[in-house]
Amino acid sequence: MNRRYGNGSTVLTSNKGFEEWGRILGDEVMAAALLDRLLHRCHIVNIQGNSYRMRRHAELSKAIHPLASRIDAESPASGEGRS
Repeated sequence: MNRRYGNGSTVLTSNKGFEEWGRILGDEVMAAALLDRLLHRCHIVNIQGNSYRMRRHAELSKAIHPLASRIDAESPASGEGRS
């Protein structure tokens, strides 16, 4: 990272929030130092919602198991199919 700083762009993705990095790395101080350097002069893009992979997985699951999808849609837990 030191060699890249100021010389090129770096894209870093994570499904963990910054507050979790200390626990994941096992050292809160080291995580804070790492994040301080990573986040200096950066643009953060926070994407909310379901991932494209999970959306595609759900579509494939419905195509493979159409009966199960229909039963799920009619179950009382889904809120549909009630009178």
